[in-house]
Amino acid sequence: MKIGELSRATGTNVETIRYYERIGLLPEPARSAANYRSYGPDHRARLVFVRHSRELGFTIEEIRSLLDLSDDPTRDCTEADRIASAHLAQVEDKIAQLSLLRDELKRIVGRCRGGLAGDCRVIEALADHSQCESQH
Repeated sequence: MKIGELSRATGTNVETIRYYERIGLLPEPARSAANYRSYGPDHRARLVFVRHSRELGFTIEEIRSLLDLSDDPTRDCTEADRIASAHLAQVEDKIAQLSLLRDELKRIVGRCRGGLAGDCRVIEALADHSQCESQH
């Protein structure tokens, strides 16, 4: 299939596909006689893997490592587990930080009484970090 077909089949922008080729996440496809890229089912499967990994927030380097593991099915998967576990810990840390931010914003918004900007409790709280109840 041509790059546009691969793009439609996977929901991936054409430029993103080219980028993944440039950085080595996707192998270079064969070229047709007219010099068009010609992608096969392996390209599609690999691109689906990369897209799903990106949607889950894995970095390019993490994906590269996971792809290296998947390219050699006889290897031990301990490294894949380590990568995924480390990523999960990062996600959990972000969730905790976002929860703190949500709570602080709720508190600030809850102080709003309406009225004039000069008396606005939201603006006042944002201007004075010492009014915050949490570290964020």
